Amino acid sequence: MKTISINNAEHYTWGEGCEGWHLLKGDDLSVIQERVPPGKFEVKHLHRKARQFFYILSGEATMVFRHERVTLTANQGIEIPPNTAHQFRNDSNADVVILVISCPKSHGDRESVLDETS
Repeated sequence: MKTISINNAEHYTWGEGCEGWHLLKGDDLSVIQERVPPGKFEVKHLHRKARQFFYILSGEATMVFRHERVTLTANQGIEIPPNTAHQFRNDSNADVVILVISCPKSHGDRESVLDETS
């Protein structure tokens, strides 16, 4: 068995200054650690198949839904069912470090949501 950390996992960047590490990269299950700098966010989107769980390791984040904003702090998480439009945001003044667990994997199963009523 091999231990996995951000020191030996596949690394990628996204957005402006955001980065992630594939801790587990399977078709049936994905575990990613991401770092999101202050003021950064992802495009509002949904996944048709993937069920996700976002878990905050450090910092404070906001998850935006159609009619709701949820603030999450360290040691808190939130489940995102399939077909749920969401946007992860870091509106704080410090980095946010999160785990994103997806079943099945969310890569290739992402649709941008432009209409705020979705």
